[in-house]
Amino acid sequence: MRPELCEYEHISAGKVREIYEIDEDNLLMVVSDRISAYDFILETEIPDKGRVLTAMSAFFFEQIDFPNHLAGALDDERIPQAVLGRAMVCKKLDMIPFECVARGYLTGSGLKEYQETGSVCGVELPEGLTEASKLPEPIFTPATKAEVGDHDENVSFDVVVDALGEKRATELRDATLAIYSAAAKIAEERGVILADTKFEFGLDDEGNLVLADEVLTPDSSRYWPADEYEEGRVQPSFDKQYVRNWLTGQKSGWDKNEGTPPPALPGSVVEATRSRYVEAYEKISGKRFSDWIGSCV
Repeated sequence: MRPELCEYEHISAGKVREIYEIDEDNLLMVVSDRISAYDFILETEIPDKGRVLTAMSAFFFEQIDFPNHLAGALDDERIPQAVLGRAMVCKKLDMIPFECVARGYLTGSGLKEYQETGSVCGVELPEGLTEASKLPEPIFTPATKAEVGDHDENVSFDVVVDALGEKRATELRDATLAIYSAAAKIAEERGVILADTKFEFGLDDEGNLVLADEVLTPDSSRYWPADEYEEGRVQPSFDKQYVRNWLTGQKSGWDKNEGTPPPALPGSVVEATRSRYVEAYEKISGKRFSDWIGSCV
């Protein structure tokens, strides 16, 4: 008989995830339907978002040849019935205090920094790049992990070296770029561009680097339809950029610079966002999301 969620101690809550302790070695990571934008958790949830993120992470954990934090099957008997399909049993790790970001294309905060300095996180880039430019090669652009409501701060590789030592920092950079490249190839084969993504890593008891948290989801990555790619403009996307665009558009009536919470999302934006998340999973995995839902019952 499966346990009830209340039988586990609640350890922490992030923007999207809730973490519970199963025992001294394992955690239960539950993914909610919450969505965040501009460092705010929106009051409106996106139906099935937690299941999509879990399904996408499960797909890539299986595809990527790198140690990960999974400590049980997706139907593990330790997962309460109420959260099947949106929860994973994970090993406890000593988490590394950096977001490990890989960029293959220039957009978002990377573009802003490039326009100001000609580089991103200390990585010098060629002149003349613009919105959505493909970089000569993927780059490692780490960031500090922020508390809920605060900004992640982009930092240089040297900051990671100072904090972790050159050997560990180099290991992080190499792993980040290798995993990004492998995932980008999988996405490309399915007509999708993986513009950038961020990973989290931890260390196991032997000090080995382990891929953790979510991986290559529409929350942690920018996915663009390859057949609509056009350098020099903001790309249509399969991620939460649709929500960001609505929030900063005229219809929302919200100014992100005023510090006030964003408004509730209208039903049309909620449904369109859900559709984009589901489409990302189905295009990249080649699987039907309805089958994932069915396996959770």
